[in-house]
Amino acid sequence: MSEKTGGELPRTLELLWGRSGRRARGPAQALSLDRIVTTAIAIADTEGLAALSMARLAERLGCATMSLYRHVANKHELWTFMLDAAPGPPPKIAPRPADWRAELHRWAVELTGVYRRHPWILQMTAAGTPPLDPGQLAWLDAGLRALGGTALRPREKMSVLLLVLHYVRGDTQLSTNDPGAAPGQDDPEGRPYGELLARLIDERFPALTEALNDGVFDEADTEDPSADFTFGLDRILDGVEKLVLDRGAHPAAG
Repeated sequence: MSEKTGGELPRTLELLWGRSGRRARGPAQALSLDRIVTTAIAIADTEGLAALSMARLAERLGCATMSLYRHVANKHELWTFMLDAAPGPPPKIAPRPADWRAELHRWAVELTGVYRRHPWILQMTAAGTPPLDPGQLAWLDAGLRALGGTALRPREKMSVLLLVLHYVRGDTQLSTNDPGAAPGQDDPEGRPYGELLARLIDERFPALTEALNDGVFDEADTEDPSADFTFGLDRILDGVEKLVLDRGAHPAAG
């Protein structure tokens, strides 16, 4: 077991990893950190991340804004607590599953569900800062466990997982169509994207015209709205499967 070095951890991480109590520093004991975080998540889910402010949160909780600072230092710390709590527990995956592909597929589908329920997570994590909270790290660990029965090296497993993660994030970002994620691009009349595109593109964009004429930009098939996501994910896993089979026959050195 490696020895951990370095100075003291930030207060936020001390709280999230259970190394410091979550007690309030004043009389408002009914106002717990868990209640604050749960309410903040509810506001972000229903009203969007832009609507979440310390004042709005205090109003929903029925308390003074300054009371919140007995539990959270600032809005950035609140976001960290939200990112830790919102995803919930990851799927249970054995350390060396017999069918890595099925488990990684399940992991990706369930993570997509998290992002669809809480699309603001994509906005909070857009900067790409690696997670340090146990909530997000639990999902990362579960995804890596899906590849535990393969002969892939640890760095290869991480690369595969990040590839799937980026695909899930990108697909969800496009399909949720959150107006706050693309300012200035929303249509005030609510017309479908394909309809607007048909009025704009011309002979300068022959490949897009072909896709448009074939119905690629029509609204998703209501009978199977996840078909496009599954198709893309399966193509990624096809490539990973080739690598897994190759590593099984020719284990990597080192």
